[in-house]
Formats: sequence, structure tokens, C-alpha cells
Amino acid sequence: MGFYLSCVMSKRALVKYLQSLDKEELETQILELYDKFKAVKTYYNFVFNPKEEKLIEEAKFKISKEYFPVNGRKPKARRSVAQKAIRHFQDLELDPLLLADLMLFNIEIALKFNAEKRTTREAFYKSILNSFREAVTFVEATGLNPTYSKRLSEILEEVEEQEWFNLEGFLIEVGDDKI
Repeated sequence: MGFYLSCVMSKRALVKYLQSLDKEELETQILELYDKFKAVKTYYNFVFNPKEEKLIEEAKFKISKEYFPVNGRKPKARRSVAQKAIRHFQDLELDPLLLADLMLFNIEIALKFNAEKRTTREAFYKSILNSFREAVTFVEATGLNPTYSKRLSEILEEVEEQEWFNLEGFLIEVGDDKI
């Protein structure tokens, strides 16, 4: 680990290095990064051709398959699949309106799943509460309360109707004045 730390370049040193390159050398380095690192390729593909709505629809389909597989297999209901997509879109700085929609979709599909196939796994309920907390925090931080307050209220109503053991956590999260 000591070797790794001693090899890390500071941002200032990187800027100095990049300024020393001519345009052709800089282009060559960026193309090499694009070819070598999937994250760089993903970033540039998103920046130059975002197709945000299409990406969101693909993510929603993938999340819904976790709860309602199209091939008749047993549902896995893994929150991690949705969390991975959400983190990926946060890293790409996706339109907050679309990201909030995906966050709420994740919770809504889990609620639908639980309404049809009641789970007894406590971890499921806790993870959906965590997703709800993250969504509420994101919606508030981005000023999207007016846009999503109805969906947040509907989620609360469904959690209450399904009599989740951790309902109080959902109610505390939104408080009286938040939605």
C-alpha cells in the first residue's frame, strides 16, 4: 500500500503534465484511456450521446426483472441491482428528475412485489427503507419535492396498507412538512 500511495499523482502535477503535452499527444492519451478503461468509455459515450430516457428505461426493466422475472424463474429481489444503477447514474450526473424517478420506481416495484408475494425477510424491509431515505434526501436536495411529493405519499400509503413493521421509519423520514 505504501508503494501505491507514493505513486499517486496530485491534481496540480497532472495539470502541469497535461499542459506540457501538445494537442496530438493529448488526443492520443485520451484515446488510449478510452480504449483501456471501461469507465472512461462509458463517460464519453454518455457525455456525447446521453440518451438518458433510454438508459432509465433499460435500468427500470433490469430492476423489474429482479422482482418479476420474465422467464418464470424465482424472483431474486436484490436491492443491490437498483443501487448499482442509481450509483452509476449519480456518477454520470444524470438529470436529477430522471434519477429521482428511478429511485422511486425501485421502491414502487418492491412494494408491488411485496403486495403480491409477501416476504418475511427483515432485510428486505430495511433495505427498502434505506432506499426510501436516499430518495427523500435526493428529492429534497434537488428541490424536486413539488414534482415527487405525490409519489412519496403513495409510497407511504402503500407501506402503511401492507403494515410494514418499520413503518415508523418511513414516517419519521418524511415528517409533517416534507411532503
